[in-house]
Amino acid sequence: MPIEQKHDVHRPQPQSSSHFCELPDLGGSPRLVAGVDEVGRGALFGPVVAAAVILPTSALPLLAIAGVKDSKQLSHLKRLKLAQQIQRLALDWRIGYATSAEIDRINILKASLLAMKRAITKLKPQPDICLIDGKQPVPDLSIPQQPLVKGDERSLEIAAASVVAKVWRDDLVVRLASRYPDYDLIANKGYGTERHRLSLQQYGLSRLHRMSFSPCRIGLKGEG
Repeated sequence: MPIEQKHDVHRPQPQSSSHFCELPDLGGSPRLVAGVDEVGRGALFGPVVAAAVILPTSALPLLAIAGVKDSKQLSHLKRLKLAQQIQRLALDWRIGYATSAEIDRINILKASLLAMKRAITKLKPQPDICLIDGKQPVPDLSIPQQPLVKGDERSLEIAAASVVAKVWRDDLVVRLASRYPDYDLIANKGYGTERHRLSLQQYGLSRLHRMSFSPCRIGLKGEG
């Protein structure tokens, strides 16, 4: 995949390259690179979830051949298979999330970045640099980072993180569906399908719905 134009790097300027994208030269080799991505940003129900994944260089061609890419472009079964392979090959992978209450309190952008920071800070060992999906850097992160617009298309590390995060969040929502059976969560994974919105009108909000999201305001008549 061709390398797109350079974006601002938080610390040194880019010189060398990772599997798909350009990285800053940190003056040493080998380097530990963490890909970071979030899922569930547009959902009406449940947390926003981020994954941070450190892959050894030897795993990159294997995962590229296996078909790792943006999780939204993969089938459910393909994501499950790839997530298992990524977790097996990774030096470390971690999940961070921000709850619906935190999303309502600080807004979805800040909550997404908070989830990313929580995932990154759990990594052992800590990476030399983080590749962050999107244009926003993670606030107050002590590790060098490089935001990448459409990073899940440009970096295999970020794509791997998107797969891990998506599988983890989907599994969580499916487990929560038994507690909140009125919202068709197994099918919609918390997103605002027509049936989900109709359920909000009929049953009101659950405690895990995002009250700050406009489609949820029609369900404010009740919380369960």
